[in-house]
Amino acid sequence: MPELAFEDYSVGDVLTGEPMTVSREDIVAFARAFDFQPFHLDEAAAEQTFAGRLIASGWHTAALGMRLLQQGPFQGGSSLGAPGIDELRWLAPVLPGDTLRVSLTITGLRDSATKPGLGFVNALLALANGRDETVMTQRFTFMLARRGTQPLPPRPVTVGTPSPVAEPNDAEPVPYLRDLAIGATRDLGAASFDADAIIAFARAYDPQAFHLDDAAARQTHFGGLCASGWHTAAAYMNRLLTTRARDVAFTAERGPVPESGPSPGFRNMRWIRPVYAGDTIRFATKVTDKRASASRPGWGLIFARNTGMNQRDEPVFAFDSTVFHQWAPPGE
Repeated sequence: MPELAFEDYSVGDVLTGEPMTVSREDIVAFARAFDFQPFHLDEAAAEQTFAGRLIASGWHTAALGMRLLQQGPFQGGSSLGAPGIDELRWLAPVLPGDTLRVSLTITGLRDSATKPGLGFVNALLALANGRDETVMTQRFTFMLARRGTQPLPPRPVTVGTPSPVAEPNDAEPVPYLRDLAIGATRDLGAASFDADAIIAFARAYDPQAFHLDDAAARQTHFGGLCASGWHTAAAYMNRLLTTRARDVAFTAERGPVPESGPSPGFRNMRWIRPVYAGDTIRFATKVTDKRASASRPGWGLIFARNTGMNQRDEPVFAFDSTVFHQWAPPGE
């Protein structure tokens, strides 16, 4: 793989890559693993939902953006990682058979204030479909070394085997958004990351060296095999939906269940520490605000801060989400 360097980029550069077609099978396979909402799984079920048709998970779209970035603008090479995503917006749904293409615009360059020889590249990534519709934009930063500088030393890492995770038995009622308290926090349970799962996700969506091979990863500044940030985000979504399914079943025994819809995007995603093979991450979500939707009567938006902590109680992941949710029972 080619070595990427800070000097390879200039402000104003626009880099592109080869397009990729997304099949129905791709959409459904990702959804089954990580985002098993009905509008990502089945056409007939999708017709009865907020979305109205089968569409790709937004997390799938983001992961495909990483794959297209690595294959195109990154030319198959690896960066030194990304501290996070400043803002991501899902602007149009990705449909079965859509052909996606990527463009990466370099918006800023700066040297690290603490690590000589390391630079930060600010960029805007956009995905467009074959109808010239922009389906996703993403403002983010990635890290690169200056060419000819000494690589960052590998950090000491213990890569182990994750412990089995028991599914909690803690169902709660699902409220309508009108009744949801700001500050309410929901424990989403834990997800374990083993080497096989990390490598499988990386091969499909983020084939950088430190996600693909433990021996190669040990030679990088990460010091060991670690999960793609998009793998961590997808695991969060799996835990959110697994917890919600338990809460929905509990609520359905007692009355109507409020419907939840898609998300227009998120802000301030931070990959605070690497998630290594053997780590177990516990996720949680906390409501920070809510408001009724002006454009969709009967619906509103939940704003939440979502977090992940590893088995040592160290924060590894956080972001601010926005999700549509039914405001009140129909007719009220």
